[in-house]
Amino acid sequence: MDALMSFLQTPVGIVVAIVVAVALVAVVVWALKRRTPSSGQGPADRTAAPVEAPPEAGGGQDYGTRSGPREGGPAEDVAPADDASTLEVEPEVEVPESVPSRMQRLRARLSQSGAVGHALLSVLSRGDLQAADWEEIEDTLLVSDLGLGPTEELMERLRTRTKVEGTREPAQVRAILTEELLALVDPDMDRSLHLDRPTAEDGTPLPATVLMVGVNGTGKTTTVGKLARILVAQDKTVLLGAADTFRAAAADQLATWGDRVGVDVVRSDREGADPASVAFDAVREGIDRDVDVVLVDTAGRLQTKSTLMDELGKVKRVMERQAPVNEVLLILDATTGQNGMSQARVFAEAVDVTGIVLTKLDGSAKGGIVISVQRELGVPVKFVGLGEGADDLAPFEPESFVAAIVGD
Repeated sequence: MDALMSFLQTPVGIVVAIVVAVALVAVVVWALKRRTPSSGQGPADRTAAPVEAPPEAGGGQDYGTRSGPREGGPAEDVAPADDASTLEVEPEVEVPESVPSRMQRLRARLSQSGAVGHALLSVLSRGDLQAADWEEIEDTLLVSDLGLGPTEELMERLRTRTKVEGTREPAQVRAILTEELLALVDPDMDRSLHLDRPTAEDGTPLPATVLMVGVNGTGKTTTVGKLARILVAQDKTVLLGAADTFRAAAADQLATWGDRVGVDVVRSDREGADPASVAFDAVREGIDRDVDVVLVDTAGRLQTKSTLMDELGKVKRVMERQAPVNEVLLILDATTGQNGMSQARVFAEAVDVTGIVLTKLDGSAKGGIVISVQRELGVPVKFVGLGEGADDLAPFEPESFVAAIVGD
């Protein structure tokens, strides 16, 4: 200690002592500045505004800050009671177009296409038809996807009637063609949708159930939504079953259709669930809610996959444990023509198809599939779709269809 004191008394010791003192003062001043609040908004700012209560989940709105204790009770979050901006907005429910209205509109659209009829009439009204003329008629019918059997049958009738009646007038030829085509379409087939509600053994009313089947790309899920709109327009209560669990967006797509007309959807909460289980739950829910109709959508199976077709049969059997299946509607793309016939055959073997819905029938060039598919399966075309609009689906009318082909 004596040595340190002696050193500090020297000129060098005095300089060192002064440097150390200055350094200590600088450190103290720096530390005091760190503790003093800053007026800026940088990292040193420790006086941020009070933290507000977080918004309610899903609302994205500011529901107010936490207030002090109320008289007689603990502190609580205060939310504006009448703030309309915090209320969830319900989706606007559409009013589907009535069936008579859409029938009139679809007739007009279908009548705009009569290429096959015009081609046939241009040949038939020539007078004395030669072999080349009859070949042209046959080619025109085959191009329209009428099918070989119906084409040969129609050709024979046309030859016979034009020869026997000896007519050359276009109006008379058109009348003959209309009659023969209408006979092939068979207007006597029952094309109604059978939606009579059955009853359980204990007298409980059961919903009518409809199973929708078809391959990928035919517009099956869209058709389910459009059919729901038709039923809602007929004042029926409807429930949808999203049994297409293989396509990720199928259930969401179906839910969107349902929201537009106020129809609920039964779906699985996990991807890749058992389709039969979803179908079972949909029918069960339909019974509990006492709805009129349950429409069940299924995956767009490739007809070459036998295991998937077997699964489709399983879906139908599981549904029947709760209620009879009133209808099995096969959705076919009319533009596929005869290629759709192989699809129709395999689906008919997997489930008992009761009716056909032809989508994309927006031209008569492929309209012959109506006749060929009915002949193949022995079941009627019940609905046709002529566009992408929400109400572009209507019951099939043989007379309107034939009139459009002939060009009346």
